[in-house]
Amino acid sequence: MISDDPLTETPDPSSKVVGRAQGLSSSVSQSDTTILMAFNLVFTAGKFNGSTLSILGRNSIFASKVREMPVVGGSGVFRFARGYVLMKTYALDVKNLRATVEYDVGLDEQKGLGRRRVGARHALLGCGCGL
Repeated sequence: MISDDPLTETPDPSSKVVGRAQGLSSSVSQSDTTILMAFNLVFTAGKFNGSTLSILGRNSIFASKVREMPVVGGSGVFRFARGYVLMKTYALDVKNLRATVEYDVGLDEQKGLGRRRVGARHALLGCGCGL
């Protein structure tokens, strides 16, 4: 499945759109609902405008309330980014293959500034999620 979905400031569908979540997902398990996701959080507004975060990993959608995937890179203010993203499903519409997912990002900065939370509580709306 290919996705190109709005990235908002909060899980509320009417909140400000700050970018897009764009990428690919595919079922990878014969025994549960697990997908491989390769996607970018593309920021088009706000203090991260013009920057991206790249995320790649395994997402066991129903295994736990909060899932973790690695941040493997980025561009702009996130150049050379490494870290993690914690994902929490807020709303799920299985019939229409749509979800509202919160992304809580933690990054290790390259310049020795330590860990910081970036874009905490962003939501991907209309994710599709390969259900």
